[in-house]
Amino acid sequence: MERTIRVTGKGRITVAPDIIRVIITQSGIRDTHESAIKASAESKQELNKGLVGIGFNKEDLKTTHFNINTEYRQYNDRETGEWKKEFIGYKFTHNMKLEFSIASNMLGKVLAVVASCSDDPEFSIHYTVSDPDKAKNELLEKAVTDSKVKASVLSNAAGVRLKEIVFIDYSWGEVNFVSNPVDTFEMGESLRCAKMTDGIDLDIEPEDIDVTDTVTVVWSIF
Repeated sequence: MERTIRVTGKGRITVAPDIIRVIITQSGIRDTHESAIKASAESKQELNKGLVGIGFNKEDLKTTHFNINTEYRQYNDRETGEWKKEFIGYKFTHNMKLEFSIASNMLGKVLAVVASCSDDPEFSIHYTVSDPDKAKNELLEKAVTDSKVKASVLSNAAGVRLKEIVFIDYSWGEVNFVSNPVDTFEMGESLRCAKMTDGIDLDIEPEDIDVTDTVTVVWSIF
């Protein structure tokens, strides 16, 4: 039976975010399915018009999810004491994302456009990296190197020597290169109250993103 040693290596890197991703959600309730579709289209057109006005292309605003569902409210029937549902309309939900370089200094203008929309869309701000694959590869390299160092220490302490790698186990889970330094709820409330139409002067310096990942390597020993 071949003798082996199994060692889990841990990689860690720190990357500076260079991309801002704004997630925008428009929603509303209308009496009919057709009017919900129309209202959604009009809301998006208003948002697109504002973004184009500050230098974006229409295609820059990407839809990530869209649906229309029936909406009900629960109420207590005083006569029977039973809880019942009442149909109140068709709710549209349109989730979109807009990505742009941190260096472009466009965040304040984008938020001003969002705040000026008549349907008061919800939004969130994420800082991320433009080349996540490069960062993931560096992370894996560091994890494998760490495994090798640990395996060498353990084998030397045990009086054995490493041979070739028998097996590498990696989960291929999603590594999330995202930072969220902005309290978008508080900012959203302030923007909606102000209904700002001009660019907002934001002095936000996001911290670097720390990520870790692990790789398990099995070595044969002799």
